[in-house]
Amino acid sequence: MADAGAVGRADEAGEDGGRIVPLDRRVLAVAGVVFVVLMALSSRYGFHRDELYFLDCARHLQASYVDQPALAPLLARASLSLFGVSATGLRLWSALAAAGTVVVGGLTAREFGGARRAQLLAAIATGTMPVLLGSGHVANTTPYEVLAWAAIALVVARIGRTGDTRWWLAAGALVGIGSEFNHLAAIFGTVLLAAVLLGPARRTVADRRLLAGAAIAVLLVLPDLWWQARHGWAMFAMTRALNGEHGGAGNILTWIVGQLGMSCLAMAVLWVVGLRFLWRSGRPLWRCLVTAYAVLFVLFAVTSGAQVYYLAGLYVCLLAAGAVGLDEWLYSRPDRLRSLMVGTAISAALSAVIVLPVLPPSDVAWTYDTSAISGETLGWPQLVGTVGRVWTELPAGQRANATIFAADYAEAGAINELGRNAGLPTAAGAQNTDWWWGPGNAHATTVVAVAPGPDYAPGYAAHLRRYFRHVRVAATLSNPEGVHTIEWGGHVYVCTGPRRPWGAIWPELRNYA
Repeated sequence: MADAGAVGRADEAGEDGGRIVPLDRRVLAVAGVVFVVLMALSSRYGFHRDELYFLDCARHLQASYVDQPALAPLLARASLSLFGVSATGLRLWSALAAAGTVVVGGLTAREFGGARRAQLLAAIATGTMPVLLGSGHVANTTPYEVLAWAAIALVVARIGRTGDTRWWLAAGALVGIGSEFNHLAAIFGTVLLAAVLLGPARRTVADRRLLAGAAIAVLLVLPDLWWQARHGWAMFAMTRALNGEHGGAGNILTWIVGQLGMSCLAMAVLWVVGLRFLWRSGRPLWRCLVTAYAVLFVLFAVTSGAQVYYLAGLYVCLLAAGAVGLDEWLYSRPDRLRSLMVGTAISAALSAVIVLPVLPPSDVAWTYDTSAISGETLGWPQLVGTVGRVWTELPAGQRANATIFAADYAEAGAINELGRNAGLPTAAGAQNTDWWWGPGNAHATTVVAVAPGPDYAPGYAAHLRRYFRHVRVAATLSNPEGVHTIEWGGHVYVCTGPRRPWGAIWPELRNYA
């Protein structure tokens, strides 16, 4: 679609005497629109299940956690300090990360030699990515991970263009900071390092600054490694559990098809052309980005195929490369660009309906199987209210020796954050880092247990009966919108007659998932 001559002409359009053109200010406008849209929608529906967990983590600041490093909970703690328990306050950070990613997309096109119009196209392509909009609405690790990957690729693009290896120090810092948001950034950095050292790029850009950058990355992740070493390398147990659930041959097709949804569907052609552009660029380091994409594509397809967003951050770079590679072809015929923009508007609107809370809550159920983002922000106040009713119905003497236990981290987070002012005690949780915070009242003789629906916690009553002589269903979980979330059909149990002290039972309840 874009031949080598077109690529060369696009390069010339974006460079002036060997210097790249300034950043198109319209890129900042696109980033501003993304930020405004995300903030305008930030208060609709409620907290996402991951956000409730991150708020809980924010009240237990530590060097790392079972399922993520420290920086996302640290931002959640800042949100609590500045805004209290506020979805809008918490999502400020993720919206800023999404807007920043749009700017990085434009800057990356600029590094690839893109003229202002290519930079703008890259920004639009980035800003309409469903994964960017969906993650920008939810303050878990994903929006920061996408930004980190995009920024790392931007620096690599700059080194490949200029040959200035001093930028390896910045790349190492970005890998380290990104890894303190999400461990996937460390995987990306490691694969990139291997591609450089084992390929032709080694002869031109592998020097002591590359090793210094790698050392910076390692130094920045030392707190995470220290915590993991002191907690039995919990992240590896967690990774095995996730890979067992989401990986395997049965999910490879899900992974492949899912990559088409990383960008706005009409823009998928850009990242395909971007791969070709980088590979045919004649710059060994730019080729390393293609090598990293290929290696990670296969790695994630086999190990975690159902987690289709793991490569999302690298698509920002590929979209930018495609915007440059297609620049001459698109502008040689106005109808081509017009068709692309119309297709982008339509597909972006459709994906926004699925990944953002634009519909009335009662109309969300049909989107859940495609994207659970909106559905998983519903029903939490009702869950807390249900648990509160079961708790207050216990006789006062029984409540004095009772505790609340949640099988799922989101349930524990909802009780602890949304039920904080409702007279509920702090809930203990069995999942991931929650378990490390202990059983609550270790001498409890009554446990009010909350568990997800049967698809996610099958036979949970039988599981509880291994530890208690009497287990009764006190309430069933649902939500007013009828969305069949993870909690739908779950139960609140009242468990009495512990077969052993609650504190002695606790070590057997740990669940990494």
